[in-house]
Amino acid sequence: MKVKSAILRASGVQKPYAKSRPIHIETVELDSPEVGEVLVQIKAASLCHSDLSVIDGSRPRPLPMALGHEAAGIVVEVGAGVTAFSPGDKVVCVFVPSCGHCIPCSEGRPALCEPGAVSNGAGTLISGSIRIHTETEDVNHHVGVSAFAEYAVVSENSLVKIEEDLPFEKLALFGCAVITGVGAVVNTANVKLGSTVAVIGLGGIGLSALLGAIAAGASEVIAIDINDKKLVQAKELGATAVFNSRDEDVVEQVKKYTNGGVDYAFETAGAVAALDVAYAVTKRGGITTTTGLPHPEHQFSFPYVTLTAEEKTLKGSYVGSCVPKRDISRYIELMKQGRLPVDELMSNIITLEDINEGFDLLATGDSSRIIIKMD
Repeated sequence: MKVKSAILRASGVQKPYAKSRPIHIETVELDSPEVGEVLVQIKAASLCHSDLSVIDGSRPRPLPMALGHEAAGIVVEVGAGVTAFSPGDKVVCVFVPSCGHCIPCSEGRPALCEPGAVSNGAGTLISGSIRIHTETEDVNHHVGVSAFAEYAVVSENSLVKIEEDLPFEKLALFGCAVITGVGAVVNTANVKLGSTVAVIGLGGIGLSALLGAIAAGASEVIAIDINDKKLVQAKELGATAVFNSRDEDVVEQVKKYTNGGVDYAFETAGAVAALDVAYAVTKRGGITTTTGLPHPEHQFSFPYVTLTAEEKTLKGSYVGSCVPKRDISRYIELMKQGRLPVDELMSNIITLEDINEGFDLLATGDSSRIIIKMD
């Protein structure tokens, strides 16, 4: 079938993207779903820094690529062998298509699926196939989803069925930002009731982590960013204190405020400087967790002795260490109850044709979650 899709053909082009226009809205040929695959009509998709990192070249991926991974939609058609989904089902897309059989999957850690990681890096579905084409070439899939399009063919393992009658714009948030940010708090770090938390980097993932820490019962939830607008938003969402990390003494400020540092620090910006701050504000015996995905060549260094002498822990968290079929429904229920108001992170609604301008806006750091509404 012929569908409109947002295609990236060159990364690292000069900003503003509204002028250089690295993303082209093209009509492509989308194959029918094969064994274990599902055709989804995309209803809403969010712009994420993981998309932006492919556009600016900090996250190298094979090109051309059909971008987009944080999305929700409706099942239109299922391929052979698919029994968990039927036409008409509401679904949220998940960007790690867990196989269910590798060692991490068998240990209950689908976010670390080994075949899923290989296929995502190669720009294919988990089967190794490509279902998007032009008249002259194949177009690579973005982490098995390619959601900036009218329709997408994905593995059945890239979907979670949703029973709740909620707007697709809200559901789309749960495909990346919420499960990554909240999951880092409750799954990876296992934040304890009454503990102290700092979040460094207040994009969609960082603000989700902030809300997750509040929901988990942290007594102090400190927000740190270079953007004053984000600090204001964090206070509105419930942060107990905010600090601007442009201040040279921001670490000393936080340590003074917390009497030595926080129990848990979360770095969500994907920047070495942000991780420096996160590790430094973590108290003796505390845990630093990062969800950042910087350029593969970026290196982080710290005083080796602190791991032992201060019993600090440094952890990575990919997709919030989540089990999507378990976690997404739980987080949606908490949102409905008002205990996890992640829907307040929606900042802008745009059309597919405005996608270059949307990524300019995302790059400024002034917006939390920009949603493409496909209708």
